[in-house]
Amino acid sequence: METGLELDVLIFPDEVRIATPQDLREWDLETASQVSIPTVRLFVALYPYNPAAMSPNYETAAEELPFVPGQIIKVFGDKDDDGFYNGESGGLSGYVPSNMVAEIPVDDEYLKHLLMQQGFLPVDQTAISFTPDLSEASSMLDDVVVRRMVALFDYDPWESSPNMDSEVELGFRSGDIIYVLGEMDQDGFYYGDLHGRRGLVPSNFLQPLPWN
Repeated sequence: METGLELDVLIFPDEVRIATPQDLREWDLETASQVSIPTVRLFVALYPYNPAAMSPNYETAAEELPFVPGQIIKVFGDKDDDGFYNGESGGLSGYVPSNMVAEIPVDDEYLKHLLMQQGFLPVDQTAISFTPDLSEASSMLDDVVVRRMVALFDYDPWESSPNMDSEVELGFRSGDIIYVLGEMDQDGFYYGDLHGRRGLVPSNFLQPLPWN
């Protein structure tokens, strides 16, 4: 029985030769460096949008994303020449009209994750623009519980953490007030904010502190 053997061949102006493993690795690296990864941003819908009834482009309405006010949409890259973004929400993807949505100014990846899990933000439908201030605890998502806690002991992740990825944790000193976002994870850690720095914090080092 005959078996076929596939070989990669490199063609140069003065020679033709079989590609070596090193050639293939260098080609893969060069190709990967040329692939641009679109920026992922979060937007919130300001108004209801039903493409079938409202789209200015009848022929492409089926490719657009329907949404309701407050719906959070993950957007990839910049808007096109027609003023549409490429978005994703609720398991659906499609084009999103830029004049119906507003960007949520948040760079924290964990908070982005929480927002996407939540799926919605409260929005005033009469608003012309939407610029939520996510730096204050009071402006956090309704369904994400924000609690104030005080550190009972000093904590240095590099010395005390049981986790391999201690760089995602937050170091603090006894007496520091930490704002905890959401519930405790299965490893006993909260996600906290200390003077604008965010990271995981061990629950057994903290004690609830009343807001009043």
